[in-house]
Amino acid sequence: MPKAIPMIITNEDILVKRKESDEFIAFKMPGIEESCNIPFYHQFAQKISECQYYFKLFIKKEYGKKYSKSILAIITPDDTSALESIFINEFFLNSGACKAVAQMTMGQAISKNHSKYISISKSQRNITLQYINNNEVRAKKYYDFNSYDLKTIAEDAKSLHIDIEYE
Repeated sequence: MPKAIPMIITNEDILVKRKESDEFIAFKMPGIEESCNIPFYHQFAQKISECQYYFKLFIKKEYGKKYSKSILAIITPDDTSALESIFINEFFLNSGACKAVAQMTMGQAISKNHSKYISISKSQRNITLQYINNNEVRAKKYYDFNSYDLKTIAEDAKSLHIDIEYE
């Protein structure tokens, strides 16, 4: 069975689990400039082959010769759009650093002990409220990062999905 390489995409970089420990190391692409409210990986599109090359070297250095037979288990921010998710998958698959990609949001990765829960997260762009049921995002609502009200979010959480309203 192929080995999984755990990764977390944060607001600023990609954290990759070290091969020999539970520690994560950061991959930062040289020459990528930070833009307000735009995730750093959007900048990868401008230098895609260069970014893929450096990422492959980074993985090869940490995981050795058999890195390309691994599956990248990626946790993305909760506000990652479907299009961004496709870009992330294609970026890593075409880098040559793995044979497959498995992706889930941070909200889905919060709890393995509870089958139903509400997740609230904050990124550079949004506050994201999610209802997770059996590891599937059943409902999601976004709030502007610069103008949100905690009382409104708490009230919205009570009626985010019909399951929640009747429990």
